[in-house]
Amino acid sequence: MLSTRMKNILRELLAAEQPITGTYLANVNQVTPRTTRDDIKHLDAILHQHGATIVSVISKGYKLEVNDEKNFRIFLQSLSYKDHTKDDIPTTPEERVSYIIRRLLLNERYIKLDDLADELYVSRSTIQADLKTVKQILHKYGIELEPRPNYGLKATGDEMRFRFCLSEYLFDRDEIKVNSLVETPLSPIPVEDLDKIQAIIMKQLYEHEISLSDIAIHNLLIHIAIAYKRIVSKHYVALVHQDIDEITKQKEYKVAKKIVSDVEKLFHVKFPKVEIAYITMHLLGIKLLSQTKNAVDDVLSKEIIQLINLILYRIDEQLELGIQNDKKLIMDLGLHLKPAINRIKFGMNIRNPMLKDIKNNYPLAYEAGIIAGLTIKEHIGVEIDENEIGYLALHIGAAIERKKLKTGPKRCLVVCASGLGTAQLIYYRLKSYFGSNLEVVGTTPLYKLKDIDLKGIDFIVSSILIKQSIDIPVIQVNAVLKEQDLKTIERFLFHQNSKQPLLTYFKKELTFLRKRFDSQREALEFLNTKLIDQALVDETFIEAVYKREQIASTAFGNFVAIPHPITPKTDQTFVSVCTLKKPIDWNGTLVQIIFLLCVKKNSQEDLQEMYDLLGKIIENKTLVQNILKAKTFEDFIQVIKE
Repeated sequence: MLSTRMKNILRELLAAEQPITGTYLANVNQVTPRTTRDDIKHLDAILHQHGATIVSVISKGYKLEVNDEKNFRIFLQSLSYKDHTKDDIPTTPEERVSYIIRRLLLNERYIKLDDLADELYVSRSTIQADLKTVKQILHKYGIELEPRPNYGLKATGDEMRFRFCLSEYLFDRDEIKVNSLVETPLSPIPVEDLDKIQAIIMKQLYEHEISLSDIAIHNLLIHIAIAYKRIVSKHYVALVHQDIDEITKQKEYKVAKKIVSDVEKLFHVKFPKVEIAYITMHLLGIKLLSQTKNAVDDVLSKEIIQLINLILYRIDEQLELGIQNDKKLIMDLGLHLKPAINRIKFGMNIRNPMLKDIKNNYPLAYEAGIIAGLTIKEHIGVEIDENEIGYLALHIGAAIERKKLKTGPKRCLVVCASGLGTAQLIYYRLKSYFGSNLEVVGTTPLYKLKDIDLKGIDFIVSSILIKQSIDIPVIQVNAVLKEQDLKTIERFLFHQNSKQPLLTYFKKELTFLRKRFDSQREALEFLNTKLIDQALVDETFIEAVYKREQIASTAFGNFVAIPHPITPKTDQTFVSVCTLKKPIDWNGTLVQIIFLLCVKKNSQEDLQEMYDLLGKIIENKTLVQNILKAKTFEDFIQVIKE
């Protein structure tokens, strides 16, 4: 009923709280505004029959209005799912979670757990386990599940939040069926045959005690399926970068031969030696893991440990993440790098299905992955592609999160005049506002402060001036906490080491709005010239920006790019901003907002607040629209503040 472009438009309208311009929707579908107007006209005609309409707001854009909620909900249900047979119902926990979210959002009545279990052909306990994830996801969108005895569960929350969540889960845009990955000009391999191939792989891995990640097993499965299709169509591959004879001497070659032998019997085909060699590469370098727990030195080779230590030294030197001595990170990187280096040496790049999410959600970890990739390149002399960098970033991101957990919440003491009521008011306001992020250890009147042991207290919140000398920070606030007081404490908690407030990194003379450029190079050359004119960079700067871009694109989606030099080149930290009237191609991605990020050489600044802000912009379509509308620096700063 709906074309792909119309579905994209509906998804954007569902997610938006404000009108969306036709230009923005045209950019999403990469078509002309005229084509977009036609799509909107056809979509509106369909929606008009189902309780909704697309309203044109003068000078602002298009907005979705629903006048018959029940009818519109039924329409969305028809888009969301059809009657399922036992063969095509969701099978993985992720698929079930998406299904349950859609059922809850699109159903006005309570839904019983037993009914969900019957629909999905699973047990009630499985549904209960899935619901834990469902609740966590919905909570992030501001939607809660309301239980009612004998009736079941019902999703409750603001209608706009419902629509925003539906925009993410209605069309299954991120679901990729394994079958689609092995399609060729010939007919695709049936799912039951893929299941049989996977069973063969698992049998051999189990018998030889080889441990592979789920993604590695998936890649091996897809490779064998594609190899089979190539053989049937008489298309063979040539092995490069490595002599086949060397590979056949490896222990993993025997395992690959057994896998191939079983697959040959299944499909009645003959795999040539070169194909067996390629399958061997998927297995080569994987450590045969024993059942006993081994120390890092026992499991990893001396060379790998030295390389990882150098990688972590370089990361801490440039980014100050404090993860250099994380033993789990050293082990995880080592177990990942052993097979990864073999893949890279043999010219085998693997797909990373999580790459976009990693770049968007863990930009700091991804930059650390870039540094790791450059260090590896120095040692083995080959380029590390962004798929591998993404996997390295996952391990580093986990270490960053571990470090946050280990530090625990900061602890504060509330000090005020002798009035207990004021102290208690501040105490409970802090507990309510900061929750688990702050431990308020207690309250005390000022005259008793000298008798209190402040060991283990990170700072004091005081409603009165403290004249006596204290070794820990004191934050003075109003007796009745105001928003400004809470923000001051928040900055101390999360950005204590910042040298300057976030907004001072943006400067009027470095902000260029609503420009016209035809290419990425033209835009970067323009910004480089402006920085040179202000003596902020030298002639080596732009080359360092291009070198970083060569490793992996800094276009992070949602029309945003964050270019920066491969190593710090400036004497101060700042962001140069450029917005464009029309998007430009940025290594295959459309970009309309450029944040040229420059970090001070040998910086000790905590830039997490900056990375958090840029991450929010990448994720927020409305915020991007508002930035693009800004005509002055003051407009831009106001958008950032809000």
